[in-house]
Amino acid sequence: MTPLSIAFLPLTDSAPLVVAAELGFAEAEGLALNLIRDTSWATVRDRLVYGQVQAAHLLAPLAVAVTLGLSQTPCAIAAPFKLNDNGNALTLSAEFAAALDPRPSNRIDDPIATAHDFAAAIGLHHRKPVIGTVHRFSSHALMLRYWLAYAGVNPDRDVTLRVLPPSLMTEALRAGEIDGFIAGEPWSSVAVAEGLGEIAAVGVNIWQRGVEKVLGVRADWAAANPDTLDRLVRALDRAAAWCDDPANRAPLAEMLAQPRFVGQPAPLIAQALAGRMPLRPGEEPVEIPDFLVFHRGAANFPWRSQALWIYSQFVRWGMVEASPEAERAAAGVFASDLYRRALAGGPTPMPGASMKVEGSIGTPLAAATHQGSLTLAPDRFFDGKTFDPEAISAYLRGLGA
Repeated sequence: MTPLSIAFLPLTDSAPLVVAAELGFAEAEGLALNLIRDTSWATVRDRLVYGQVQAAHLLAPLAVAVTLGLSQTPCAIAAPFKLNDNGNALTLSAEFAAALDPRPSNRIDDPIATAHDFAAAIGLHHRKPVIGTVHRFSSHALMLRYWLAYAGVNPDRDVTLRVLPPSLMTEALRAGEIDGFIAGEPWSSVAVAEGLGEIAAVGVNIWQRGVEKVLGVRADWAAANPDTLDRLVRALDRAAAWCDDPANRAPLAEMLAQPRFVGQPAPLIAQALAGRMPLRPGEEPVEIPDFLVFHRGAANFPWRSQALWIYSQFVRWGMVEASPEAERAAAGVFASDLYRRALAGGPTPMPGASMKVEGSIGTPLAAATHQGSLTLAPDRFFDGKTFDPEAISAYLRGLGA
């Protein structure tokens, strides 16, 4: 058996890693996974960069940022497998949520109106709103910025974005240190269950197929260990398919509830898995289709166009200076070639292209594949814009950047 150490955070979207280790998918590939539970994304990043682990459950934008040297000395990261799409939510304190006007029964269904309500509420609050984010280079933070900017909110001027580990968000909300947070599950469900706030927006309604977590490995390790990496990707592919099967939601929730993994009550974890979540304390759950997707619709395929959307947001917010070199490096993080190599000849269909126009699919779309049949799910942005990875400068001009 080949031993592999993998760092992860206690989040519901760590499920494919947990399932691969617990249900024998990794063992069937000759791998012995040692999952190392961490508290912060910075620690996970450092474990990976400095070789304490061979792989990591990683924020997709953080993989790009590390490669570009935005948080430390550059270290080339390869992401040959996406662990999930979507899965995050914006939860606001009861006090700040009460300032949003009007108060519809279900804010999440109208992200445009809710963004404008948020903008109007800023001036009514007793202070500049403080919103917790899990990392500066996270999908959560980029989606929040994108959503707020639509309503004319400057996220670097009109709100304070405070970085906190996901597991500390609810306590910070309880203590009044933040007025809301955007994070992956189960932390919004925990906050609602404990009466601390309400869910005002969900990632899937901002970008229907929003890229979230990836399997991150050092590029030099990937090059030196191709067979081991291929076996890991195959194990995760089977595990992600198992996670996405509705028949497995209850046992998956129980598995993740163990203290060594997520360590929160199984019923709260199960809410996100089923896409049925209460938005306010004491209210009935509402249906949120595709709230968290593990496998279907090529959810695991590392589209280079999604890496470039991340890069475009880094440029938009002044986190990196645009250059052909940075653009090429960012696109290369999402290693679609490694995904194809690992799964070639297997049952999982994969797209024939490595890039697409993000936000252009309005209804389920049959896609060209190298094998089998594949239907891509709708991937619209809430504002109706599309992102052409071949025209990044024009896209940014259209956003006023």
